[in-house]
Amino acid sequence: MHQKFEFEYEILEDNGGLSNDDQELLEAAKKATKTAYAPYSNFHVGAAARLSNGQIVIGSNQESTSFPVGICAERTLLNSVGSQFPELSITAMAISYQPLNKGSIEPISPCGMCRQSLLDYENRYGAHIKIILSGMSGKVMVIPTAANLLPFGFDGSILK
Repeated sequence: MHQKFEFEYEILEDNGGLSNDDQELLEAAKKATKTAYAPYSNFHVGAAARLSNGQIVIGSNQESTSFPVGICAERTLLNSVGSQFPELSITAMAISYQPLNKGSIEPISPCGMCRQSLLDYENRYGAHIKIILSGMSGKVMVIPTAANLLPFGFDGSILK
């Protein structure tokens, strides 16, 4: 038996096609790249989440001299939200990046570990998280739910 996994997403030429709320969220993610600590990769990533109460929270990647100890912007943000606002869900997350001495015009996608963390967060709250991916300029990708980023993701249901 053959099966197929597909999902739809939107690609915009720039952030002008986003709602005002989503433009604000993406701008917060772009600004969050300035808070990154990335002296080894020189790859600054920022993430911003809109919480169910409308508040925006940011996160950025934080590297370490012991490379596996660093943490991505998305997981920094998810851990911060989970610690500070455990009663609130995330309705949308925007992610952007700025490499040192290089342009940033293509959307960036979360790594596998961050995709699993996003799926865990959606499952924890039973609510979809809209994902907005972009560079500092150029095209913007909008994905309706983080679950689409991780087909066959581990949801923990087998543990119960």
